[in-house]
Amino acid sequence: MALCTLLFVCRRKFDIASTSRIKTFALEYSTRSLVEVGKLEIPKIQGKYDAGQLFLHRVFGYRGVILFPWSARVYDRDILASKKTTKTPDTDTNTSNQVGREVKGRNHTYYQVLIDSRDCPHIRAQTEAVTFLGQQENSKSLYAIPGLDYSAHEDILPYRTTEPQPLCHELFDKFLMPDPDKDPPFEARETLRAWQERNHPWLELSDVHKETTENIRVTVTPFYMGCRESQNSTVFWWRYCIRLENLGELSVQLRERHWRIFSLSGTLETVRGRGVIGQEPLLSPQQPAFQYSSHISLQAPSGHMWGTFRMEREDGHTFDCRIPPFSLESKNEDNNLPTGVV
Repeated sequence: MALCTLLFVCRRKFDIASTSRIKTFALEYSTRSLVEVGKLEIPKIQGKYDAGQLFLHRVFGYRGVILFPWSARVYDRDILASKKTTKTPDTDTNTSNQVGREVKGRNHTYYQVLIDSRDCPHIRAQTEAVTFLGQQENSKSLYAIPGLDYSAHEDILPYRTTEPQPLCHELFDKFLMPDPDKDPPFEARETLRAWQERNHPWLELSDVHKETTENIRVTVTPFYMGCRESQNSTVFWWRYCIRLENLGELSVQLRERHWRIFSLSGTLETVRGRGVIGQEPLLSPQQPAFQYSSHISLQAPSGHMWGTFRMEREDGHTFDCRIPPFSLESKNEDNNLPTGVV
């Protein structure tokens, strides 16, 4: 069956209409006009996309290119929806010991991708979310690679283009080279393979946790970043990425966060505050998703996190949206420090 679709990025949401030709357009934000960037291809139901595949992100609308795949275990607590309970993370003292145990994980493909720098200012996701520890042993500094992201297989909308420079990112030409005989017409350079191998422990996506409360889906992905010696103790670092999606028809705004952080050392910490990363994002039907990253350090090689977001609906109704519990696990580092940049 032929796919005939006009795809527009309009108000940062896709509008789709039938046509006799397959074209893909992206919104030029500076002029508010539509410009053609390529031809939409049929998304893959089975199999993986290759390195160099250009795509539009289904949720955030940015242009991107695939670098390499990851195989992750997805723990979706929505499959337990039939086992309704009135317990919340505030009242269930055993929650910290139930991370993923009653939820069977399934393998799912994600991709390491580059984001087009022209789209970075206009998407509701941090574009400097992939961070690394500083290379000094006693350093607590963090540094980021702008425009590096992770995308689920179902969020990939592949397209082809004839533009000589299809993507604007400083690493595009360092990681990929043109190959007109291939489909997609790019090939991974040895630089990309070496960078992937060198930074594998700090880039690896292994576990993804999901849970939905009153049409607000929360997806959490933790990453181990390494450890550093601090006087007489060792400090272990993680970053975690959180995506919120409004699956309903009414606008909902995030007002507060409430975290519980359990460390293997035996400590249990509670953190409360307004919003997240200084914002109180509004999840509307036009802009239903928001994504951010943050960091946590423990003086123990493992721990757990869970909590809630206090949400306010446009009709005034407030509710606590559950953040699925997830593990913080360290890895054997073999004294390899993350290098991040090429």
